[in-house]
Amino acid sequence: MNHNIKSIRPFIGSKDFETSRAFYKDLGFEETILESNFSVFKCGETAFYLQDYYDKNWIENTMIFLEVDDVERYYNELLALNLNEKYGVKLTPIRKMEWGRECFLHDPAGVLWHFGKFN
Repeated sequence: MNHNIKSIRPFIGSKDFETSRAFYKDLGFEETILESNFSVFKCGETAFYLQDYYDKNWIENTMIFLEVDDVERYYNELLALNLNEKYGVKLTPIRKMEWGRECFLHDPAGVLWHFGKFN
């Protein structure tokens, strides 16, 4: 099979759609509203869909890995946004792993984001 893949766009849910929209805009994603309860968020060629839908089991088992160029800079920029105070989310410090480094951020609904860089 020969693939010419251009992108992959996961669908994620939200517990409070408006709060999640604001959260992802604060992270630097650009929103395009597709419907009143459905948007696409983009940063460069990377994108995902956010929907106004919440299922606790699904959300709490959703993880997304976003590869970044500099984990330390990215982590410090996340800290500077004061996301915990603004959204009540949890930011976990950088961990060194055999394959690279990563930090973690739960979004307002509970989706776990991994921000990492491979060795």
